Amino acid sequence: MDISFWGVRGSLPTPITPQQIQSKIIAAVQRITPADIESAETRQKFLSNLPEWIFGTTGGNTPCVVITDGNTKIILDCGTGLRVFGKEEMKTNNHNYHILLSHFHWDHIQGLPFFDPAYCKDTNIDFYTPFPAAKQLLEKQMSKPYYPVTFDSFTKNFNFHTIQRGETFTIGDIQVDFCKMSHPGNSYSYAFSKNGKKVVYATDVELKSQDFDRNEQSEKVFKDADAIILDSQYTVEEAYKKVNWGHSAFCYAIDFAVHWNIKELYLFHHEPTYDDKKLSSILQAARWYAQYINHSDIKIYLAKESKSFTL
Repeated sequence: MDISFWGVRGSLPTPITPQQIQSKIIAAVQRITPADIESAETRQKFLSNLPEWIFGTTGGNTPCVVITDGNTKIILDCGTGLRVFGKEEMKTNNHNYHILLSHFHWDHIQGLPFFDPAYCKDTNIDFYTPFPAAKQLLEKQMSKPYYPVTFDSFTKNFNFHTIQRGETFTIGDIQVDFCKMSHPGNSYSYAFSKNGKKVVYATDVELKSQDFDRNEQSEKVFKDADAIILDSQYTVEEAYKKVNWGHSAFCYAIDFAVHWNIKELYLFHHEPTYDDKKLSSILQAARWYAQYINHSDIKIYLAKESKSFTL
């Protein structure tokens, strides 16, 4: 399974600002020495050694993660990252997709009207969701006065599958399990397993004590996963101030991953007010925290657009 990030921000799209670009340039210039500009080779080496928060960006699109396994393409949430993924997909001939939505808050569905393959008559899309009214909910955002193009303009090959709590189902050769999490309006986490490997997608969750309880469904989803993509929107201070907002602090995400013996944690659903430097500092703090609780063996990464990993 190949897992790629197309949108990693929470709440709303966050374009990089002119001020942030200027700050990156200033930070880069301050690091230059005469030896760094002697030749094309030294200049390239200088650039490649810059911190990632300077020479790159986490990205500003709202959630969209894609799992690819052979010809099987599973889309997790339809944030604005879906638009970018769709542009790339128009260069391919395989327009068959399986879409799973965590929930229907706007930042997780607003990319669907801009998903180019959905307007191709030969495209096939299967939706899997615990929400029986999924089709009606998606149609609403594509109605006047909110959007000028209606849902009926999409391919006619849309199929909606209502999945039941406790049910295990398959997509291609991948087994899928899911469970409900704490979030206003409900949100669902999904586990994808194949050949003894498991990745979990758990966005928009405010971790609570019951999420650490061991029961049959939670163990199916979380226990011994190889990797988890987990809501880590806040610092602890912000989490205290925003109780019941539906998101977690990064240190709680680490506690959760360690509790379920998960090997790799991808911090996800980044706070829209955080710039790249702030997110880099959070990643460093997360790694320090993991060492502090004597679990330095867990690998912690920042989910970034255009990045991917393989299980």
